[in-house]
Amino acid sequence: MATIYDFSETEMSGKPLNLKDYQGKVLLIVNTASKCGLAPQLEGLEDLYKKYQEQGLVVLGLPSNQFHQELESDEKTEEYCQLHYGVTFPMTKRVAVNGDDEDPLFTYLKETSGHGKIKWNYTKFLIGRDGKLIHRYAPITKPEAIEVELSKAINQQ
Repeated sequence: MATIYDFSETEMSGKPLNLKDYQGKVLLIVNTASKCGLAPQLEGLEDLYKKYQEQGLVVLGLPSNQFHQELESDEKTEEYCQLHYGVTFPMTKRVAVNGDDEDPLFTYLKETSGHGKIKWNYTKFLIGRDGKLIHRYAPITKPEAIEVELSKAINQQ
């Protein structure tokens, strides 16, 4: 059976992003969309990243246009996220989160969580240092609302 570390993505820069490089870290994986009403969560995600990065947190943003709320290119998405929300955490090239073309990582995350379809942008998946899913959060769950659980995951060695 696959583990979270068997997956790879492509960063906005075109550089490969292998999740195996994050073994032993806490991951917060989020499907993002720049034009979504929930996009201000990018600021909260960045705050968590800055606060806990040195303790082993990696936030991964995976933009998706599945709900027709992403900008027309990866370059515009990257620029928008940096300019408007100060995003410095890794962002990938655009992915599909549902359907025939869905990214294999999202297939895995949905199966592991026991929940089906991604219903909206900003669904969040918290992965512990052991590579196991801790929790799947609804899109409306603000990043600051998961800080207690995230902090517990970071402090488990």
